[in-house]
Amino acid sequence: MIKAFRFLFIVSMAIVGLIIAYKLEVSQPLLGAIAGGICGTIMVLLERALARRSAREIIALFVGLAIGLFIANVIALVLIQLPFLKHSTIRYFIFPFINIMIGYLGIITALRRKTEFAFLNIFLNPPKERKISLLDTSVIIDGRIADIAELGFLEGTSIVPRFILRELQYIADSPDPLKRARGRRGLDILKKLQSLSNIEVKIEDADLNEKEVDLKLVRLAELKNARIITNDYNLNKIAAIRGVTALNLNELAAVLKPIYLPGEEIKIRLVKRGKEIGQAVGYLDDGTMVVVDNGSTKIGREVTCVVTSLLQTAAGRMIFSKIQEE
Repeated sequence: MIKAFRFLFIVSMAIVGLIIAYKLEVSQPLLGAIAGGICGTIMVLLERALARRSAREIIALFVGLAIGLFIANVIALVLIQLPFLKHSTIRYFIFPFINIMIGYLGIITALRRKTEFAFLNIFLNPPKERKISLLDTSVIIDGRIADIAELGFLEGTSIVPRFILRELQYIADSPDPLKRARGRRGLDILKKLQSLSNIEVKIEDADLNEKEVDLKLVRLAELKNARIITNDYNLNKIAAIRGVTALNLNELAAVLKPIYLPGEEIKIRLVKRGKEIGQAVGYLDDGTMVVVDNGSTKIGREVTCVVTSLLQTAAGRMIFSKIQEE
């Protein structure tokens, strides 16, 4: 398809050259067609050469050419005003000569210095739209979001709506000691987030008609084209129904847990009996439950187990194993 288009372009240029030759009443109009065909061929060769160049090189080439031609024409206009050139026939050759010379110099300089053209990044690497994340009460109280942000895994702007802040303050003022401690922890985490220099955290007023906090958060995410970061499983479901992206830190933690394959060994401390007869249960450092067959007699001791199978559930991952034979 491209080859056919190139051929049609060369033929068209030859026809244009022939028409121009007729209009100028050239004695041999065929020369006009030949000249047009040669010009078309040169343009096709130039197009093929440019196709092998990067976008930065092509833009730098045209920028250098434009600057070079501008400077060349300014110089030529000054030169032809000189007394000894003003009435000389040489003045007619000054424009093409200087344009070719300075244009070439501009192109070569631009290609060699293309990496120094910072303004090309505007065209080649346009600034990306900053991602907006809405933080809900559960993920702020949890606290892991501060560690994630501190390590640089949370990008863009994080927004805490005013109604989320009010909910945190309400929990912090609760008469229940446990709730009060959780609310105060959430406020401390929020203060830590605001002190981090690598992210932007905003407290934003949002007066929405929804009654429930979860619905307000989802509605605000729709209006701002934002994502929600949460630990609330139900909020995840509501967001999915409304077509809003919700990231759950618990799901992230589950994915990041180390994967043990059948046949691998685990050292674990057995803490209680399992549901089935003879089973014992222990827990890894990340909270993963390990069920050990025939381990009930070794509860309270650290044993070496061999993984037999894995089970992924909505609540997390379970590992089934047996005690390694001595």
